[in-house]
Amino acid sequence: MLTKAERTKQFILDTAAPLYNEKGISGVNVDDVLAATKLTKGCLYNHFENKEALTEQVVDLLLKRVTDKINLEVSKGKTVKSKIFYLLDFYKNPIDTFISGGCPIFNTAVEADDNHPLIKEKVAAVFRSGQESLVNFLNEGIKSGEFTDKLDPVVFAFKLIASVEGGIVMCRVMNTIKPMQSLIKSLKSELEQYSV
Repeated sequence: MLTKAERTKQFILDTAAPLYNEKGISGVNVDDVLAATKLTKGCLYNHFENKEALTEQVVDLLLKRVTDKINLEVSKGKTVKSKIFYLLDFYKNPIDTFISGGCPIFNTAVEADDNHPLIKEKVAAVFRSGQESLVNFLNEGIKSGEFTDKLDPVVFAFKLIASVEGGIVMCRVMNTIKPMQSLIKSLKSELEQYSV
C-alpha cells in the first residue's frame, strides 16, 4: 500500500507524463504540471528537487510504460515469428498511440539527442535492450529451425527498429497510418522469406 506522499508523487508523474510526451521536455514547464495537477509549487517541489528531477522520473515512467506494453504484446506470441508480428502490430497505428502524443522512445530520443545527456543514455539503453531482445529472438528462431540461417539477426533487428521508429514520425507528421501499415506488411513479408 502506498503512503499518501507516494500516491501524490505518482499522481504528479502520471499527470505530467502525457504532457511531456505531447509537448516534449523543452515544451513543458512547471506551471503546465501545476495547472494539470492543481497542486501548489511547494507540493511539487516537496516531491521533486527541481524540473530536471521531475523530467528524469517522467521519462523513466514513459519508457517503462511503453516497454512493458511492448513486452506484454510480444508475450502473446507462441513462436518467434508470431512474437515479432505482435511487436510490429503494436505499431500499426502511429496516430492513435498507446500513450498520447506518439512513441515516447522516439519523442524522447529526438529531443534528448544533444541537450540532455542523462536522458539520451536512458533512451539509448531502451534501444539497445530492444535490439538485443530482437536479435535473441531471431537467433532462437534460427536455432529452433523456424528460420533459415541466411537471416542476419543483427541487420534485421536494426532494420526493423529503425524503419518502425522512422515510420512513426513520418506518419504522425503526414497524419496518415497507411505508410506504416505498408511498412509492417513489408517487414512481415521479408521475415517470411526466411521461414523454413
